[in-house]
Amino acid sequence: MSNLKSNVPNSTVTRDVRMLDKDTENIYESVVVISKRANQIASSLKEELGSKLSEFATSSDNLEEVFENREQIEISKYYERLPKPTLIATQEFLEDKVYFRNPTKE
Repeated sequence: MSNLKSNVPNSTVTRDVRMLDKDTENIYESVVVISKRANQIASSLKEELGSKLSEFATSSDNLEEVFENREQIEISKYYERLPKPTLIATQEFLEDKVYFRNPTKE
């Protein structure tokens, strides 16, 4: 997934609203599509992070070992530095990389 995020800005960007509704002709529908895609991305990232961190799970209750695990900390920091799911979803939407349909219009 990280290859999709290379061209995504890491902070909030001012967007031209007319660009957001060019495909749907309705800004609210565009926002719904972007939010649903953002939820998919967030869920995927959470699952990916959880699986990577589960490799470091220990059966012992020694808290010092958990806090000293540098690899785990680096993985967590990497995911913290990634662009937010809403920014990724918006960029994908603007680049026509999101498939969506509205059954009520069909």
